[in-house]
Amino acid sequence: MTFEEFEATAHRMWDEIPDVYKEGIDGVVVDPEAESHPDHEDYYTLGMCYTEPYPSSYMGPETTRSFLALYYGSFKAVAERSPSFSWEEELWETITHELRHHLEFLAEDDALEGLDYALEQTYHRGQGEEFDPWYYQSGLPLAPGVFRVEYDVYIERRWRPGELADAETLEFEWDGRRWAIALPPHEDLGDLHYIWIHGLDAGGGWVQVVLAREVSLLERLKRFFRKESLDLVESEAEPVPVGEAPDAPGPEDGRPGRAAGGPPPPDEGDLSDEASDVDGQPERGDTAK
Repeated sequence: MTFEEFEATAHRMWDEIPDVYKEGIDGVVVDPEAESHPDHEDYYTLGMCYTEPYPSSYMGPETTRSFLALYYGSFKAVAERSPSFSWEEELWETITHELRHHLEFLAEDDALEGLDYALEQTYHRGQGEEFDPWYYQSGLPLAPGVFRVEYDVYIERRWRPGELADAETLEFEWDGRRWAIALPPHEDLGDLHYIWIHGLDAGGGWVQVVLAREVSLLERLKRFFRKESLDLVESEAEPVPVGEAPDAPGPEDGRPGRAAGGPPPPDEGDLSDEASDVDGQPERGDTAK
């Protein structure tokens, strides 16, 4: 996608969002450059919400102005190394995610600001309470798709419907090695599937592989406006080493706990042989509150 096409698509998507969600936002700015992480040059920022409050005892759209920045160069860099990259889907996800930052700020809720939010949501999940299923993305990025939330590590793997239909194993990289785990049955993958990985050193907590199903732009639009929930699933797996990965992050990277506490004990539901559903959670970025 060229810069001109990207810019036009971004403004078209922005126009499709109802005005009620955009109060206090001056618009979308498209930057042709890439925005890389200061400590990880291969990790790119796709968008940002820049907010400036004006002096007032009331935090509302009249006193809080924001604009959304989208980095075309970041999208292009990620697309070049990922053949399955979907420009429109990632663009929509980025716009709605940054829009939520603004809405949370208006509500005087700075929970999305990083690690504190991730830790809070980890606790809610461990207590069986409602939680943001994308909370781990607010943690410290260790590599593309790899996040640390204090002592726990989350390795995200996105997949498209039908992509894993015939696969029996899934590979990931951690602590200098490539690992393989048995893939849950395709019909049990859900929309977001957390797999607790036994036997790997996360630096004090757990390594979890998160399988995130990619959906079409149309489905994202429907979920955004209908506030539909995700199908969340959990299971466990034993990893098997299958190769070397010298550049993979390890247990000491980003280590400063473990509020989720691991998978539930057998008397609360044995997840070793089959997945368990965790329903009724809003999808981060697809639901504006």
